[in-house]
Amino acid sequence: MAATGREADRFVEQGNVWINGRRPARRRSGGGGDRVKVNGQEIEPREAEDLVLIALNKPVGIVSTTESSEKDNIVEFVKHGARIFPIGRLDKDSQGLILLTNDGDLVNKILRAHNHHEKSIG
Repeated sequence: MAATGREADRFVEQGNVWINGRRPARRRSGGGGDRVKVNGQEIEPREAEDLVLIALNKPVGIVSTTESSEKDNIVEFVKHGARIFPIGRLDKDSQGLILLTNDGDLVNKILRAHNHHEKSIG
């Protein structure tokens, strides 16, 4: 099961999440050995080998989006079996290094403004 941060917050607020037999007061990551249940279903922890991190030299003409309606989207270009997301964006008319991953938490940690990461142009 994968959920966005907002979806995870809603699950917690609705009382549908249990960690080690207790309801957490707010969203948090389970640690090694924690037993996590959502809607009564135990969630299996992800193994490190299940995580995908791709470094791609994006060519000109590819759009840094997951939108399937975009003809030249980056996900279709990569054709990876797992659901992946670009970390950041590069303009359609530019080329360069972009990272893609299936780890939504990593994407959020890097892209969220409150994490105070510097952005570089050029």
